[in-house]
Amino acid sequence: MSGSVLVFGASGTLGVPVVKGLLEKGERVKAATRGGKAILDAEPVAFEYGAPVDFDALFAGVDRAFLLVPSGYPDAFSLVAPVVDAAAAQKVKLVFLSVLGADADESIPYRRIERKIEASGSRYVILRPNWFDDNFHTFWKAGIVHGQIQLPAGDGKTSFIDARDIAASAVAALTTNKFDGRAFNLTGPEALSYAEAAKILSKATGKEIGYTAMSDEAFIAMLTSAGVPEEYGKFLATIFAPVRAGYMAGVTGDVTELTGKPALSLEAYAKDHANELQVGS
Repeated sequence: MSGSVLVFGASGTLGVPVVKGLLEKGERVKAATRGGKAILDAEPVAFEYGAPVDFDALFAGVDRAFLLVPSGYPDAFSLVAPVVDAAAAQKVKLVFLSVLGADADESIPYRRIERKIEASGSRYVILRPNWFDDNFHTFWKAGIVHGQIQLPAGDGKTSFIDARDIAASAVAALTTNKFDGRAFNLTGPEALSYAEAAKILSKATGKEIGYTAMSDEAFIAMLTSAGVPEEYGKFLATIFAPVRAGYMAGVTGDVTELTGKPALSLEAYAKDHANELQVGS
């Protein structure tokens, strides 16, 4: 592997640590962001899903790419398919960030992307992470601030995973060929309900945080009242059904296989992000 690594979503929760990890390994990195933002010492490039793009220029000098789907788009397949085609034409290896459970239903957009990558002729690795620990200080931060996480997850358990482990797994997949042609289910070391997670967050922050299970309808109404488009709110509600059914409770050793290190616990995440979980941070 002698070319550069193209990192999509390079300014995000996963993109930044992936860029950092690759640079630390001496890789040349092209960081793709909507505005061509400079990310560490990577070469900045502008890219926006759905906008006109010169794929020859985007993939120039690239032999590997970390590909992920931007949030907020229910039809992920239509956005990502042209990138997969362009990567295949340039013989670029793809490390694709899918989602845990995507292989359970062939109609799931992420599964359709996986299938397209598998059929493209490109070298590939598919990473399927469970729900991020980091959602607690990003997407669910409003609930943390008010001391009450409200989600349609029921009593279902989730083997939450730290974004740092996902990034490290991606870096490993991008810097060796030994994992090529495989899919990995990335999880944390244990499965927890949201009520159990709330207790861990409470201990780390010194603030009482509870959890209330809500219906899909109430969840969608809460999101739309906060400005989330109804279509996307309905999409978010549907992805909690596997949590309620217990499908997100499995624990694997795939993080350790990829990185050589055990997966981080939710306690470790909460301790390291305690400031970000505080009110007003």
